[in-house]
Amino acid sequence: MKQQTLAMAADQTFENYRKPTRRDELLKAMELIVPWSSLCAVIEPHYPKAGNGRPPIGLERMLRIHFIQHWFNLADMACEEALYDSASLRRFVGIDLGREPVPDSTTITKFRKLLNDNKLGEALFAQVGQELQTRSFKVNTGTIVDATIIGAPSSTKNADKTRDPDMHQTRKGQQWYFGMKLHIGVDSQSGLAHSAVVTPANMHDKHPLPDLLHGNEQRVYGDSAYASQKQLIASKAPRAKDFTNQRARFKGVVEEAVRAKNRNKSRIRARVEPVFGVVKRLWGFGKVRYRGLQKNATRAFTALALANIYLGRKSLLAQVRP
Repeated sequence: MKQQTLAMAADQTFENYRKPTRRDELLKAMELIVPWSSLCAVIEPHYPKAGNGRPPIGLERMLRIHFIQHWFNLADMACEEALYDSASLRRFVGIDLGREPVPDSTTITKFRKLLNDNKLGEALFAQVGQELQTRSFKVNTGTIVDATIIGAPSSTKNADKTRDPDMHQTRKGQQWYFGMKLHIGVDSQSGLAHSAVVTPANMHDKHPLPDLLHGNEQRVYGDSAYASQKQLIASKAPRAKDFTNQRARFKGVVEEAVRAKNRNKSRIRARVEPVFGVVKRLWGFGKVRYRGLQKNATRAFTALALANIYLGRKSLLAQVRP
């Protein structure tokens, strides 16, 4: 164990009236429940090895910095400055300013590019799912499917004078949106995401439907965008019954019986909303940060992996605390 320097001791010792903030509580919980070793094992084959040049920064340290970017919606430069500014973030990452500087924004960018080039966002999402299943979070026989639009800049005031070619526009209600769609499949009992697909915004919700099912479902829930898709559901989950909401209005006439059934289904279908709430509202992924679908897909898969850990944190903490 390294001896503390005065810089680190000053952050911890001379604050007699410090109160733990919500940031401190979040970092303390994530320190305990994130499976650091197994996630590092996913990235380690692709991470630079020590050679004749400057040795690379520790993998777990860079992964912690990357997760901080997701939790607090920080760009690369903003993350570097936040680490210099916040003692709680430095303690979580393990940086002692008396011995070493914070990794610069270029190093943070290169780590993010490493994850993107090797599609490690999907790998981290899958690994978190496996870890949660070993910790008593089971994938059950009901799946809720849903999609949300994540906006992208529609301006052409850039060097190319064009919008992002990977993004497209779509209309929802009477409003037009430009960006991408995040489609997810959520377990109907635990409320955790077990599958995801990222597409341009103009992709209809029904097309990724088979990719959102694990195949052992007995019930599939969804809003009216998935109505009358029994064949698509049966192509992946032949034993599943269609519990998606059906259209209750036809030629201006509302069928009250169908409407009542939809209301009962929606009580279960609503369990998909906390996942989107964490990713888009709590962690600020309501708009894309990068240009191109793949970069934002890597961010989306990583955010979903962390959202699953966050939503299951009470049960996970109960398992690690005596």
